[in-house]
Amino acid sequence: MNELLRALRCRVYLLLYGLKNVHKSVYVAKHCGITKDLKADEHVYIGPGSRVGPGVSIGAYSMVGPGVQFVGDDHLFDKPGVPIIFSGRPNMRKTIIGKDVWIGANAIVMSGVTIGHGAIIAAGAFVNSDVEACEIHGGTPSKKIKDRFMNDHDKKTHLDMLKGPVKTGDFPKTKSLDETY
Repeated sequence: MNELLRALRCRVYLLLYGLKNVHKSVYVAKHCGITKDLKADEHVYIGPGSRVGPGVSIGAYSMVGPGVQFVGDDHLFDKPGVPIIFSGRPNMRKTIIGKDVWIGANAIVMSGVTIGHGAIIAAGAFVNSDVEACEIHGGTPSKKIKDRFMNDHDKKTHLDMLKGPVKTGDFPKTKSLDETY
């Protein structure tokens, strides 16, 4: 019953947001601001309160935590004698989020950034440059903290899996805090 309710809720949000380039399995939580040109593949989660600006593409299996913002590139500021508010806007650059990316709560991802498959972005990070596949980044501005996998073989195995067809799986059952302690 919960899966049916979740699927129905997903479809309602996709209709409300007018998202036509988003797979039906994408889950958009409440209170998000999302432009209609969002492209999102299978099994993507967008957390509550997130803001997704124009030109964003999100690969399968990716998770966007609460309060994440995809912003920037929306004002010209280098016209002498013209206030920024009257300077116009540049052409927007594409923001590409690979497959199986996890972006932590309240991170900010600037327009034009590419985050590679399997990467992890720490909560609160400010991402203003590209992130390589299977790297973990954090900080302001974000920097590489470490690799996601211990060795190149594990990284290759994971990336090869992501090249294959998208799989459907079961979400793991989690214990409540009361059961954990």
